Amino acid sequence: MKKKITNALKYSLFLGIGVFLVWWSLQQIPPDKWDEFKLSLRTAKFALLIPVFVILSSSHVLRSIRWKILMQPMGYQPSTVNVFFAVMIGYLTNLAIPRLGEVIRCTLLTRYEKIPTEKLVGTIVVERAFDVICLMLFFVIAFASQYQVVGEYGRELLMVIFTNKTGSISITKVAIVAIVLIAIIIAIKVWFNQFAHLNIVIALKKILRGVVEGLASIKNLQQKGKFLWCTVGIWTLYVVGTWVGLQATQGTEHLGIAVAISGLAFASLGMIATPGGIGAYAFFLAKVLEKNDIPYPIGYANGTLQWFAQFLLIVIVGFICLGLLPWYNKKKELLTNNETLK
Repeated sequence: MKKKITNALKYSLFLGIGVFLVWWSLQQIPPDKWDEFKLSLRTAKFALLIPVFVILSSSHVLRSIRWKILMQPMGYQPSTVNVFFAVMIGYLTNLAIPRLGEVIRCTLLTRYEKIPTEKLVGTIVVERAFDVICLMLFFVIAFASQYQVVGEYGRELLMVIFTNKTGSISITKVAIVAIVLIAIIIAIKVWFNQFAHLNIVIALKKILRGVVEGLASIKNLQQKGKFLWCTVGIWTLYVVGTWVGLQATQGTEHLGIAVAISGLAFASLGMIATPGGIGAYAFFLAKVLEKNDIPYPIGYANGTLQWFAQFLLIVIVGFICLGLLPWYNKKKELLTNNETLK
C-alpha cells in the first residue's frame, strides 16, 4: 500500500510538472499570436506522421537488437520479438509512471525468457550510459554547428538555475546543489553499511552485482561492431525523424539537419524531465527554433505535433505489443513442444 502511494505521488509530481509546462508554454504565446499557432496546426502536413512512425519504429527495433547483444556475453539468447515487445511495453509504462518501464521490461523478459532480473538491470545501465554519451556528443555537434544558438540557449538555462535576481552567479544555489549531492552519497554509504542485514539492502546489493556484471559485459561483447552500428543507427533515426517532423509545419519546412540536431539535443532533456516529455519536449524544441528565427507560436506548434507523433506511436504499438506478447509466447511454447515430441 505504501509503495502504491509513493508511486502515485511520484507520478503526480512529474505529471504536475508536465501539465505546468504545457500551461506555462502556452502563456509564452502572445494573445495576438494565437491565430498563428492555431494556423500552424491546421495547415500541418499530417501525412508526414507516417514516415515519422516508420523511422521511430525502426529506431525501437534497433534498440531491441542492441539490448539483445548486451545479453549474449552472459549466455542468454532471447527472442528478438520478445525483446521488442518488452521495450515497447516499457515505453508505454513510462507514460504512466516514469522509470517504471525499465523495471517492467526486465520483469517481462525474466518471465518469458528466464533471464534473471538483476542481470538485465545491468544491461539497461549500459544502455543508458551509451545513450548519455550519445546525447552529450549531439550537444557537442550542435554546439559546433550552431554555436550562437546552442551557446546562447545553454547559457540562458544555466542562468535560470544558478543565478539570483540580480543576474549574478548565486553561490548559495551552487552550494545547495553540491551539498545535496554529497549528502545523498554519504547517506547511501551509511545505509548500506549499517543496515546490511535488511532484505531491501540485500536485494539492492544483488541488483548492483548484476549492474557490475552488465557493465563488464561490454568488454566481452561478441558483436561489438553491430552494437556500435545499432547505437549510431538509433540516434541517426532520431535526427532524421526530427528533421522530417520539421517539414510538417509552415515556417519550419526550410530548416536543415543542423537545426534538427540542436532541437533533438534539447528536446531530449524534455523527455527526461516529464512523463513522455509532456509539455517539456515541445517547449524546449520551440525555444531552440526560436533561436533560429522561428516565431515561438510556430515552433511550439511544431514541437507539439512532434511530441504527439511520438506519444501516439508508443500508445498504439505499446498496446499492440501488450496484446501480442502472451499470444506469441503461447504459440512459441506449442511449437517447441511439438518439436520435442517429434
